Amino acid sequence: MKVVVEADGGSRGNPGPAGYGAVVRSASGEVLAERSAGIGVATNNVAEYRGLLAGLRAAAEVGAAEVDVRMDSKLVVEQMSGRWKVKHPSMQPLVAEAREVVRVFDRVTYTWIPRERNKHADRLANEAMDEQAGVRRPDAAPAPVEDPVTEQAPPSSWTGAVGEPTRLYLLRHGQTALSVDRRYSGRGNPPLTEVGRGQAEAAARRLAKVGGVDVVVSSPLGRAAETARAVASGTGVEPTTHDGLIETDFGAWEGLTFTEAAERDPGLHRRWLADPSVPAPGGESFDQVHRRVRRALTDVIAAHGGANVVLVSHVTPIKSLLRMGLDAGPSLLFRLHLDLASLSVVEFYPDGNASVRLVNDTSHLG
Repeated sequence: MKVVVEADGGSRGNPGPAGYGAVVRSASGEVLAERSAGIGVATNNVAEYRGLLAGLRAAAEVGAAEVDVRMDSKLVVEQMSGRWKVKHPSMQPLVAEAREVVRVFDRVTYTWIPRERNKHADRLANEAMDEQAGVRRPDAAPAPVEDPVTEQAPPSSWTGAVGEPTRLYLLRHGQTALSVDRRYSGRGNPPLTEVGRGQAEAAARRLAKVGGVDVVVSSPLGRAAETARAVASGTGVEPTTHDGLIETDFGAWEGLTFTEAAERDPGLHRRWLADPSVPAPGGESFDQVHRRVRRALTDVIAAHGGANVVLVSHVTPIKSLLRMGLDAGPSLLFRLHLDLASLSVVEFYPDGNASVRLVNDTSHLG
């Protein structure tokens, strides 16, 4: 799918109170997503890059493969197109972050447009700055209430996130024979071991104590579906499945150990570990997994926005969701460990903000 991203940012003082706005449109002009936020004190250029980042991430969330970015900032357009150098040290991290984000797309182009053709994004940016300054608009929504699920203050109390979040309880499936031997286990369908079934039941008891679980969505693969059925028994919520939550397709490496795969295809295995755009032989790249998990997240939020959702999946899709919540790069895939039947929690807000609240908790397995 091809989309258009219009983005803008502004600062009242340069530097001064700043904010950004971004809108994602379909090829026919339909608005698919809007993003805006105040960002405290910053320059115009920083705010414009923050608008670009928000627009690109929103485009990824709606499942875009190609993006036409249109902005009235000549600086951003020329720097992201590679025609202008990034000389100012404060801008270099933002440019690097934007270049990291665009890697999830097949193609991104940048077009300069005059300010009068960027009114939608400009309006969103100014509304964000007004809200940040305490200027309440007649149509503004009431202030968000505290998170009812926990006694702790919600992250929105200090991040400025707006709206009721969708809380995802990310549960990795229980043990299988392949996981015991630490073998690549992607599209194969090994059942849970006896230990794995016990792990699934322990996780179900943990989630039953949480209370308030509204939805259970699982990968359709047997090991995840079996874990989800245990969760259903504990929570009383029948699971559904989503193909986007399936594990990475490891292709010819399915069932091999790390060492065996490296010996079989040494050069390709090294490239695969170093570059998330490189697929396993006959399988998927981590970039491809990331894109389909983003689409699955969009589907889940569209259907169950504001709910408490248990997602039963596999190590790579769960890491991808945590990566989205942390706004991190693909190196997280190799630096984050997730145990079998571990539980992680991430919240996604309607305004594009997110908060990771728990990672790799296995206390229920003790």
